[in-house]
Amino acid sequence: MKISLAVAKLFALALLAALITACSSGPTKVESDLGIKGAPDWVNEGTNILNNKDGRLFHGVGIAPPVGDMSLQKSMADDRARAEVARVLSSYMDVVTNDYVAAAKSGGSGVSEESVSRQIKSLSKVNLTGAMIIGSWRDPKTNTIYSIAELDMKHVKQTLSGVQDMNADLKLYIETQADNVFDRVAKENK
Repeated sequence: MKISLAVAKLFALALLAALITACSSGPTKVESDLGIKGAPDWVNEGTNILNNKDGRLFHGVGIAPPVGDMSLQKSMADDRARAEVARVLSSYMDVVTNDYVAAAKSGGSGVSEESVSRQIKSLSKVNLTGAMIIGSWRDPKTNTIYSIAELDMKHVKQTLSGVQDMNADLKLYIETQADNVFDRVAKENK
């Protein structure tokens, strides 16, 4: 199976960003409220997986301390927020991979875990192009800038529908089970 050069570059870039910003193996579960008075709720809640009236959403919060250049600082916070989305999406896709491989093996299919993992990872990297910065906030006391990036599960599914060279069984599994896996992961991280 060929992976296009563009997908491979996106994969490498997203992997590097995720490695630089996080060493966690799973989605962030916020243990406590940061308690920053006057901050938007998303600042205090941090990176999260949400299933609410707005949809199934991956939220990543990035933070940048003052660096002397407000524009650079904002860009840093935005990039870190996108990297958080990448980390959470990668963790979610790991769950999807494990679930699919388990289901395929129990059904007697001779599925290659490495191939499945490679396909899902490349799909998750392509999806990161849909992560949008939806808000920023500057703490007036510390001048720290917080940014929040959002990736909607609808975008993930739309991207999947356009992928031509993915294993048909894997594609069907993601189309039918992605929301169930999302709901389970979101519930586990409350």
